[in-house]
Amino acid sequence: MLSYKGYLEKIREESKNTYPLKNPHNNELIEEVPECPDELMEAAISKADDAFQSFKNVSSHERASILDKTAQIVEDNLELFATTISMESAKPIKFAKGEVSRTVETLKFSAIEAKKLEGESIPLDAALNGKGRDAYTIYQPIGVVGAITPFNFPLNLVVHKAGPAIAAGNTIVVKPAEQTPLSSILLREAFVKAGLPEDAFIVVTGEGPRLGQVLLNDERVQKITFTGSPQVGKLIKSQAGLKKVTLELGNNSALYIDQSFEDQIEQIADKVVVGAFSYNGQVCISTQRIYVHDRIAEDFIKHLKNKSEKLNFGEPTDESTDYSSLINEKSQNRVFEWIKEATENGAVLHLGGNKIGNGIEPTILSDVDPSAKLSCEEVFGPVVIVNKVNNSQEALEEMNHSQYGLNAGVFTKDLKQALLFGHELDVGQVLINDVPTLRFDHMPYGGRKNSGYGYEGVKYAIKEMVNRKLISLNYSY
Repeated sequence: MLSYKGYLEKIREESKNTYPLKNPHNNELIEEVPECPDELMEAAISKADDAFQSFKNVSSHERASILDKTAQIVEDNLELFATTISMESAKPIKFAKGEVSRTVETLKFSAIEAKKLEGESIPLDAALNGKGRDAYTIYQPIGVVGAITPFNFPLNLVVHKAGPAIAAGNTIVVKPAEQTPLSSILLREAFVKAGLPEDAFIVVTGEGPRLGQVLLNDERVQKITFTGSPQVGKLIKSQAGLKKVTLELGNNSALYIDQSFEDQIEQIADKVVVGAFSYNGQVCISTQRIYVHDRIAEDFIKHLKNKSEKLNFGEPTDESTDYSSLINEKSQNRVFEWIKEATENGAVLHLGGNKIGNGIEPTILSDVDPSAKLSCEEVFGPVVIVNKVNNSQEALEEMNHSQYGLNAGVFTKDLKQALLFGHELDVGQVLINDVPTLRFDHMPYGGRKNSGYGYEGVKYAIKEMVNRKLISLNYSY
């Protein structure tokens, strides 16, 4: 039976210290997790580097087969994976199950792309002295990939790094978030059961800044892929030297709702409830800033409030739970203080704003000052602001007035307006007639400004985990 316990015990024996991993919802102890010393991270990199010397020669067919088998194992153990996610992150079980299903799909996409890593032919005779030569390019794996992953999607965001790495023929060392290491270990066990060599995927648990620094400093690590805060991302990029780097950072996703959708306001409110409050808003593309044409704003707020009031707070493992506890008390206090700051400066509170258990009630505010933290920072909590605008141009300006640029959405039936937003929004992805809290696992996914550097999305992540080589054949002799 698939379990994280054997691997956890193994690294626990090799570590000098542990830290208590507690359920964020009830503070009950789940496990004593190894606080791995630097030496264990160094040993993991050595093992992964040794494993790469043979794994790089494994055929793309074999790599694809491993990924497909892993997908099947994860699917067969959906309940186990979902329960583990819910237990360590307090993610409501219905959203945890959704994450597992997405993980299966990401693995399947990785298997497909493992077979599609194609180069191109280069007509060298297009150059003055190139006659008599054929040339083509190939892609080769780079080596050890160092992955630093977050707590909010502790399975699928690991797969978005591990899947492409394995598909390309690399090996990977994962440093998961301290709060959610078990999902990563369980995934690693699924890969090994599917036939991946033991040392091709290694999980090292413990303090992020310290162990991340070991990954950064080791020349055998050829790439760092990180999902987390802009502050840490900038530090990584400044210290990475010549390593390849992909950074998926913060956001405060904006949405515009045009008056042309006046007859479908209630349906949009349904989508916004999910976009703003899924997993307690702890999603980097959570719908946070909404700009609504003033003609329909009051009606929209009314529907949004009515639907949000029906959300259930409860145990993460209860199928009826819509929202639960935040990841820790620090996050709860921060979100609460940001709400308080906004209301003290004139924002209108329509719903929520209070602590509930270890979480925050779904919160809706309007007339929020653009300088308030709720507007210009990433809340990472169940809070959405709804501000009125006079026209689409004002909305466009407000949406672009941000240090972030990951996803943005717009609801409009005006094609010209839709295309204008598509071209003029300074973000990586524009979702027309959808909320910005939308990601398909095979699409390119990357941010601008403080939202990131490089791209994820299986096909696009693979291209950032390989080296391109040109081979030229002179046949004139």
